[in-house]
Amino acid sequence: MLNFSGDTPAFIKKIAVALHGRSRHGRVFPKDLSDSSSTSAVLFLLGRKFEWDRFSPEPCLILNRRSIKVKQPGDLCCPGGSIYPRLDSYFAKILCLPLSPLARWPYWHLWRQNRRQEMKWLALLFATGLRESFEEMRLNPFGVKFLGPLPSEQLIMFRRTIYPMVCWISRQKRFYPNREVESIIYIPIKNLLDSSNYARYRLHIETPREKEKNPDVTDYPCFVHEHQKGSEVLWGATFRITMIFLEIVFGFKAPDMESLSPVHGTLHENYLTGV
Repeated sequence: MLNFSGDTPAFIKKIAVALHGRSRHGRVFPKDLSDSSSTSAVLFLLGRKFEWDRFSPEPCLILNRRSIKVKQPGDLCCPGGSIYPRLDSYFAKILCLPLSPLARWPYWHLWRQNRRQEMKWLALLFATGLRESFEEMRLNPFGVKFLGPLPSEQLIMFRRTIYPMVCWISRQKRFYPNREVESIIYIPIKNLLDSSNYARYRLHIETPREKEKNPDVTDYPCFVHEHQKGSEVLWGATFRITMIFLEIVFGFKAPDMESLSPVHGTLHENYLTGV
């Protein structure tokens, strides 16, 4: 069994090998992948929390909690966003140089040799994720270790495709969120592998139909993260991305939603538009 509390190199290697095994037998990006506004890249960040003048021993998933000043306020999400073609293409070229985080990835040379077009998309998407993460939380791009891409995820409420890039953060002690981010959330991987932390998210969706006394209520699978300041609910696209990661790397699947107890939440009318 993998030792979560001390064997960090083994943990990182396990992830990189698993992601490579998942992607090496087929295309990661579609042939018609576009750099339009419907395409987003996010960083699926892993690392250890720094507190009390030291790093905690257990690896965590690091997420942003969206602020009330943006769309989907209160949701947990991976840092990232839309491609800026001219700017991100320039950064992508830098990432192809020796000693960059992407060039240090053990499988980079295989992509350069055998997957030239996909290699370019990978560099562009990773560049987008790094730029957005620097803007949102001041992630240091030189302290990031690239571990591999995850399968894309289609957003349900927006016409957008997300391409997650898995990374390990080795040295950064603190993050400095911008106006889009309320706080940084650390979820231990061992908690994500505990079936008792999963629930059925029963969402009350505010709409004009409220006056008809027939509110919209929908159930979604979710993960509940308890911490010192309260609790967070991980659901939606970020939940699905996390579940794909856990299944690829650890063979873990969340319990069937119908067997889970409900936790209640509300999506206000400004959820899709922001303040």
